[in-house]
Amino acid sequence: MESKLGVEILPQPDDITCGPTCLHAVYHYYGDRIGLERVIEEVPTLEGGGTLGVLLGSHALARGYRARLYTFNLRVFDPTWFGPGAPDLAERLAERLKAARDPKQRLAARAYLRFLRRGGEIVFEDLTAALIRSLLIRGLPILTGLSATYLYRTPRERDDENGRIIYDDVRGEPSGHFVVISGYHREARVARIADPFLPNPMSEGQYYDVPLNRLICAIMLGVLTYDANMLVIFPRRIKTKKHKSRR
Repeated sequence: MESKLGVEILPQPDDITCGPTCLHAVYHYYGDRIGLERVIEEVPTLEGGGTLGVLLGSHALARGYRARLYTFNLRVFDPTWFGPGAPDLAERLAERLKAARDPKQRLAARAYLRFLRRGGEIVFEDLTAALIRSLLIRGLPILTGLSATYLYRTPRERDDENGRIIYDDVRGEPSGHFVVISGYHREARVARIADPFLPNPMSEGQYYDVPLNRLICAIMLGVLTYDANMLVIFPRRIKTKKHKSRR
């Protein structure tokens, strides 16, 4: 069984715009012809560059889409906050915001709270090949924040004295990235990736297959860069005019 969505992705303009470029690709998949420059301008950027999946989700909510985040980020969320009898998620996030000492944790918790208040949905469940397939079968591309270091199997990274990103296996740190999961092949157990990074270590182009097990590990290890999530954006409902029936 094979599923392949018609996601077309542009190359990201620089090292820190992978998230907005992926979001732009999902918008265009749904026929929303917003320009890439505008998406980049409107999505908040973190200090030091990059963004968070939840900020991409909030942008989609503001444009009238529904958005669901499958989170695996134990830096922010606790497993006991989900499931039957769980406490109010927004209340626990607010408490986490007060307790957190790491500025990036506080920023993330605040962003998740805004996402919830705007109508976003946050889900906590096992990340499996079956979950990924179930979303793709429904024609839903998956925008995911993951570990580029694990996905690409490249050395960790750091900034040099000129602010350029270089590989350094000793002094470097794991690097995060956003890609779009746009298909899968069940028998081969691979997922199709639409990658904004060009050139990239996986392929001469922007589309390639990666083993599902490797993809799942890369997503889970995205927790090192405060993501570890899958963002699913649902197509907007088209409002139709109601016509009076004729008798």
